[in-house]
Amino acid sequence: MSASHLCRNPRVLKEATALAVAGYQVTVQTVDSHAPSQEIDRQILATAPFAVHYLNCRTGVAGAIRRLKTSLARKYLSRTGREHPLALGPTDELLRRARSSSWDLLIGHTEPALWCATQLLRAQRTVAADLEDWHSEDLPLNKRSGRPCRLLRNVEKTLLEKAAYVTTTSASLAAALQEDLGGKKAQVIYNAFPLQETDRTQTAPNEPPAPLSMVWFSQTVGPDRGLEAFLMGWVGSQAPSRLTLLGTVAPAYRERIGKLVPSGGPQHLRFQPAVSPDDLPGVLAEHDVGLALEVDHIRNRDLTITNKMLQYFNAGLAVIATPTRGQQEVLAAYPDAGWEVSLDQPDQIGSAVQGLAENPVRLRRMQRVARQAAVEKYCWEHQSKRLLELVKQALGSPS
Repeated sequence: MSASHLCRNPRVLKEATALAVAGYQVTVQTVDSHAPSQEIDRQILATAPFAVHYLNCRTGVAGAIRRLKTSLARKYLSRTGREHPLALGPTDELLRRARSSSWDLLIGHTEPALWCATQLLRAQRTVAADLEDWHSEDLPLNKRSGRPCRLLRNVEKTLLEKAAYVTTTSASLAAALQEDLGGKKAQVIYNAFPLQETDRTQTAPNEPPAPLSMVWFSQTVGPDRGLEAFLMGWVGSQAPSRLTLLGTVAPAYRERIGKLVPSGGPQHLRFQPAVSPDDLPGVLAEHDVGLALEVDHIRNRDLTITNKMLQYFNAGLAVIATPTRGQQEVLAAYPDAGWEVSLDQPDQIGSAVQGLAENPVRLRRMQRVARQAAVEKYCWEHQSKRLLELVKQALGSPS
């Protein structure tokens, strides 16, 4: 169960596929809330080995009513401080569907589904949970209005105590969750992807010398992602380089950060629309360096390991990364795959870009180590084995 489109929640897509291929009958219950994403989902489902049931939160009277209920719950919370599960999304109808369906194990992903999982525990149903993020410790404090953080904390605590198993994205986050909330320690399944066939280590040696090419990607290009701080440090380097920001960006934000990079200088900033999950690996492999610019002042962002760094590894890209505890966990195992920079020290950013642009031998070595990390550890072929073990144990069956 999720509350996000498959193309926006690759962890659900990977897990559902792995379980279906292993022989389980898998159904994904989620919501339809975004027309462009729904179209990408249709392409994914053309070859998916599992079923998907959507709750319409986008069109018609039914969709409007569901959106209105969530909006009212959030406004009520902002005004009174009283939290209701509907502030998370259509929790009432997701729960109703789960109660009326036949299943042996429900795995909750994203906030509304995780709340539903706690309610199903009361009926002695077998549920598991994936805490891809520490939801009650996410977002800056000034952006938590209308967000039921106390409710989310109780959800996380209940699942750690009572769910058949809980998974998360890093050992750092697993340790912090247990220390703060108690319960069992979450099992780590890294946010890795299936190994892609073509990566930068195969294509780069055959290319003529060119300006260093960097990339950053997300569904949305926006503030509080470390981009502004990186750009201000980047313009201090003298070596020619270019940066592609891959994702959907609001015109006002695009104009604002575009002003941070002077025209006519050695740096070139480029915007590229978001691409489908199938196309992303090939697009990333066209670049030299991937930017993993997580911030450490938000507890969740400091501890989790997003899919960025591991997808860069898969594509054979050297990584410029901020020293969050999650990302340091990865670089401790493969220190030569990345270059750490602090967002509040612009000189470090400029030096990193300059150093990689002027030293192609070091750049190629970092790319080879990054790809090696993906092959040896940070790929879905390795990570999915742990998922299958956990599901087998939860079901108490040799299936």
